[in-house]
Amino acid sequence: MTDQDSFHHDAVTPLHRFTTSRFWRTLPAGMRRRWWMFRPLDLIARHWPVLKKRRGLLVVRMDGIGDMVLFRACLDHYADVFGFDVADITVLGCTSWADVADIVFAGYRVHVIDEHAYARRPLYRFKISLWLRRLMPAVTVCDSYLRRALMADSLVWIAAAPRTLASLPYINEPTRAEFLYYLSQVDEIIHTGDYPTHEVIRHYRFLSVLAGRRIRPEPPRLPWHDDPPAIAGGGPYVVINTGSNEPGRRWPLGHYLKLAGRLLETGYRVVFVGKSEVKTEEGNFKHFRQRPGVIDLIGRTTLPGLLDLMNHAAAVLSNDSGPAHLSIALGAPTVVIVGGGHFGCFVPYPKQITPPKVRFVFHEMECYHCFWRCHKRISKYDVFPCISAVAEERVWGELQGVLPQVPAKALALS
Repeated sequence: MTDQDSFHHDAVTPLHRFTTSRFWRTLPAGMRRRWWMFRPLDLIARHWPVLKKRRGLLVVRMDGIGDMVLFRACLDHYADVFGFDVADITVLGCTSWADVADIVFAGYRVHVIDEHAYARRPLYRFKISLWLRRLMPAVTVCDSYLRRALMADSLVWIAAAPRTLASLPYINEPTRAEFLYYLSQVDEIIHTGDYPTHEVIRHYRFLSVLAGRRIRPEPPRLPWHDDPPAIAGGGPYVVINTGSNEPGRRWPLGHYLKLAGRLLETGYRVVFVGKSEVKTEEGNFKHFRQRPGVIDLIGRTTLPGLLDLMNHAAAVLSNDSGPAHLSIALGAPTVVIVGGGHFGCFVPYPKQITPPKVRFVFHEMECYHCFWRCHKRISKYDVFPCISAVAEERVWGELQGVLPQVPAKALALS
């Protein structure tokens, strides 16, 4: 049994404290120019007078879709651990998943912001900070490990709750001064494990330390409705997600097309999804999408529509991206192609939280854990070698393992 398989109070150091001098907090060294640019407005917002009683719990989640999915099941323990009603818990999240927040976070109060604008645009940042100050939470929590101080930690600081809690983040030399500034003003800092501990394990360790008892990690899950997808009728289908925010994490489109051809021969329809910037003309895709049973929805799906598609799919084949985590959390049979940038932090999942119909396919290399700072590719648009090295036959074998068998004539009869 590995350390990720269980919780022990001596497996992690429960609480940390960072201390700094008052002088250093006033004139901290090592800060980036942007921090100094934001500082006057942040100070005004933090000390803005508000005549209002503090109430409720604020949970800061400045992360993407996949991170949100990995955190969502853990959130349902917060009311019990912190002693708040669900209706008194506010989730401060990102616009990337705003369109599904009403269903996914039903019962909670949710406020979403453009996290990138918050880290770049002073006036937008000041507007959000004033709103946050007026929220007046009694407790503020941020338990993300890989996070940015100028977004997540500054929001925690501006909220100025009487009790603030945070996980010990990943700190390197460029970020050390900023994290030290904010963490030195946090009441409780919880160390959730060394890199590369999986995010789900971290979330449950965080709560376990606070609860004083083990809270067993659970597989990701999302509440979602059962509405039919936009492609009603026509027989079973497999969703193929060719997209990713990072071009290097996109398994070559030609590989996807070959597997799509096999799926068509087996009797499945194939639905392509992904962001519109994916060059869909590559690998003869323009010709391929004319074949019967191929549905091209690249760049044409809303986030709720994508969830409806995956919720009814026979299987989902995806790059390492947000939709892969969505698919798993919905309970769809899923195959994910994984690289080594921060292997084990997000994918693959630990065995105890991996659903039976989920597979992670990867080609391990000696340069794993490069944090996607790859020295083996010519340009930032090239596929990472650890991604391109994943063989078609391996992916096909795993896909066959999660798919129900459909007669080849099923497509013609539908």
